[in-house]
Amino acid sequence: MTILATIIVLGVLIFVHELGHFAAAKAVGIGVERFSIGFGPKLLGFVHGQTEYVLSAIPLGGYVKMQGMDDELMEELEGGKTSSGDRDPSKDYDSKSVLARAFVISAGVIMNFLFAFAAYAYTVGVIGFAEQNTTRIGDINGELIPAGAGALGQLQVGSEIVSVGGTEVAHWGEVRNGLFEAPTGPLTIETRSPAATVEIRVPASEEERARLASALRFWLEPEFGQVVPGSAADGAGLEAGDRVVAIDGQAVETWWEMVDLVSARPDVATEFTIERSGGRLTRTVTPEPVEVADAVNGGSITVGRIGVVEPVDPDRVVYERVPPGEAIVYGYRRTVEVSGDILSFLGGLFTGAVNPRDMGSIVTIGAASGRAAEMGLQAFLGFMALFSINLAILNLLPIPVLDGGHLVFLAIEALRGQALSVKQRLRWSNVGFVVIMGIMVFALFNDFLRLVGL
Repeated sequence: MTILATIIVLGVLIFVHELGHFAAAKAVGIGVERFSIGFGPKLLGFVHGQTEYVLSAIPLGGYVKMQGMDDELMEELEGGKTSSGDRDPSKDYDSKSVLARAFVISAGVIMNFLFAFAAYAYTVGVIGFAEQNTTRIGDINGELIPAGAGALGQLQVGSEIVSVGGTEVAHWGEVRNGLFEAPTGPLTIETRSPAATVEIRVPASEEERARLASALRFWLEPEFGQVVPGSAADGAGLEAGDRVVAIDGQAVETWWEMVDLVSARPDVATEFTIERSGGRLTRTVTPEPVEVADAVNGGSITVGRIGVVEPVDPDRVVYERVPPGEAIVYGYRRTVEVSGDILSFLGGLFTGAVNPRDMGSIVTIGAASGRAAEMGLQAFLGFMALFSINLAILNLLPIPVLDGGHLVFLAIEALRGQALSVKQRLRWSNVGFVVIMGIMVFALFNDFLRLVGL
């Protein structure tokens, strides 16, 4: 599953990226000599018109070889020079305006962003939002309850919500939406097992409504759906399917109780009592410190994480589709939000706010692809969208060999009125290649350390 998922993720996103370059080149009249998925020696291919379509041996990228685009380094990576015979000089890459070439270079990134937007919109407009098929309360966060809604804290964890504002609710999405979309003013919430009725006041501001809706969380068993390879949990011998019974002697009944206890123990050796195959085991885990956004006070806080994923039970999930207009808005907002998160991570690497050890290589990508595939189509598409945005942003870095480096060359040409010589571009491309290879080796080394528990 992991290998197949990784092939699909890399294959589709590389194809989408290179298709952008290909289509843009054709649109501005640039001849395309080769369209390749992968680098290095050709495995198979065919020629149609002027273009050779190739599947190459190294599946870590792709390229579009444009007519008249002199780049000796890339020609070596691509498997040698191509020959177009008697070519039309008007279709050369360098014969086009700076603006046209910038469009061609940017088109791959644009396609990656469009793919992410389409994937996010599709998941909610066609598949639907995944909602937990339960109304049982798993946690009440008193710190998030806004003024006037304090009675919400009187509800009992484990009880089932029957109605919100007099409207019956069938799953957690209806509970959340009932709290967030209710008119400002009094609102009645009814539960059973045990039976109770509370009345709260719904705030007027959207921010406080979001806090109100987030104050309640659905019931989730404290069982590991997945254990991240190389994580603290993996190093301590915890496995998927383990159920947490107690942490440092404190009984645990829900996933949220476990998360709260782990979050409060960054870098603290913690004893986990778990159930596995009908028996009980004890394992000592030291949660890794991670900086996260503080939903209560703003800013960031350091919490503990052990590297486990909550259980996913398809039988306990229902899907609620949204209208096309809302799906489009969601796709746009989600793309912008994820882009911001990735830019923040990259910025943190430069400022020191993010540990470089958090970087991962193809091993991390493969593991994440496999986990997403196991969680279903919606999760897999969501991961592909995230990785597509990540690919787009990384390609925009001003490093020669990447699209961002080519855009820098074009910006220099526009400013000075003359392009850099082939020799200058080759020299900088060599530097960029060394930088990229260094980053890849460092990320691969990080993954190796995680796999051995360091």
